[in-house]
Amino acid sequence: MKTRITELFGIQHPIIQGGMHHVGYAELAAAVSNAGGLGLITGLTQKTPELLAREIARCRAMTDRPFGVNLTFLPSVNPPDYPGYVKAIVEGGVKIVETAGNNPQQWLPALKDAGVKVIHKCTSVRHALKAEAIGCDAISVDGFECGGHPGEDDIPNFILLPRAAEELKIPFVASGGMADGRSLVAALALGAEGINMGTRFIATREAPVHDNVKQAIVAASELDTRLIMRPLRNTERVLTNAATERVLHKESALGAAVTFADIAPEVAGVYPRIMQQGEMEAGVWSCGMVAGLIRDVPSVQQLIDSIMSQAEALIRERLAGMLR
Repeated sequence: MKTRITELFGIQHPIIQGGMHHVGYAELAAAVSNAGGLGLITGLTQKTPELLAREIARCRAMTDRPFGVNLTFLPSVNPPDYPGYVKAIVEGGVKIVETAGNNPQQWLPALKDAGVKVIHKCTSVRHALKAEAIGCDAISVDGFECGGHPGEDDIPNFILLPRAAEELKIPFVASGGMADGRSLVAALALGAEGINMGTRFIATREAPVHDNVKQAIVAASELDTRLIMRPLRNTERVLTNAATERVLHKESALGAAVTFADIAPEVAGVYPRIMQQGEMEAGVWSCGMVAGLIRDVPSVQQLIDSIMSQAEALIRERLAGMLR
């Protein structure tokens, strides 16, 4: 399948594996790239630029196809060593970066000078237009359905994607609610040039997370996610568990007075215990509504092949057969 995204990134299929904390390691990124998509290493999961450089080298040893790095720019009193991370990306020969969080403008010159293509995650058309204006090459448009941070506008992809198509000149992919060939064809119909999947890629054999996490996604329905941190205007969609319920109870009880410190026991530093050790009640963790469409744990190759074959059948047979 040829789209503006496959052409931009030099990939076979218009499928991107999103950056996910303590999930986006070399193993998963390489598996996605080897299967014809675009795999991404999650930059800030690596605690130092030196560790990121090592992870990039590990990934390069596993694939000779394009892969990228996700770099999230967070508001912080003690920010990560962003210049060091950018340097590790450039010196590692990575040519694709997914940026997220704060405006990446100050980091674009160093990336652009090194020939790096930048795709920026946005949850609104206005932010996507800003990213286009500052020189980003593509956009990942994240609808309200997505796991992680859906923004504060609550616009689902059936509205957000056509709006992005009306306004943007650069290509964009659909993120949030993407699971299979139906998702891909729908996204293309709404104006996207491909899809970005997070939760679906966690439930694959190569995802370097505990099997408890994968089975929790398979067992979940579309009703099993909640929105936390709304009062802090840092909304996150997470899978429902005991920790999620505790956070929601604290937010309800404290109202506008709630602070991050109040919910830190459930939110801060819990990912290693969940993702690596399988302690499913240790805290909250990002998960999309798309869990309701996930019923198996295939290999990455099987997943991507099935997406593409289903998409082709839909386009060539079902949709074409409706024309008179």
